[in-house]
Amino acid sequence: MATLSEAAKRFIVQALACYDTPTQVAEAVKEEFGIDVPRNQVGRYDPTKASGHDLPKKWRTLFEDTRKRFREETAEIPIAQRAYRLRKMGQIAARAEQMRNLPLVLQILEQAAKETGDAYVNHKTSGSGGSEVAQALTDLIDKLPS
Repeated sequence: MATLSEAAKRFIVQALACYDTPTQVAEAVKEEFGIDVPRNQVGRYDPTKASGHDLPKKWRTLFEDTRKRFREETAEIPIAQRAYRLRKMGQIAARAEQMRNLPLVLQILEQAAKETGDAYVNHKTSGSGGSEVAQALTDLIDKLPS
């Protein structure tokens, strides 16, 4: 096992709190500090995993604070907002239509339908009578001429 400095430990904890995988973190530590750290050693700095259950309070607090800040800052990133993505898709669709690139326009329309139909959310959206709204949108898009 590699001996880690305080700076390297802090780097590992913060990277894991930002949802980087142990493999990504190990590679970043090698690049940043020149230290070869095995993935299982990196995993010990993640208190959400079984291997990190005995992480000292100092690092656990840093992990929790970093994760909270990361989630809050992610909400401020424009591309993370549905309205921003739909606006950009509208702009791209208009440009593709001017170029007479109809297959691309159809792809963008399908993507927009997925965005507004909650295709990327962990719950099902049902219409009246229990029918799947998302499935109806997909069926409609599939019937469009290519």
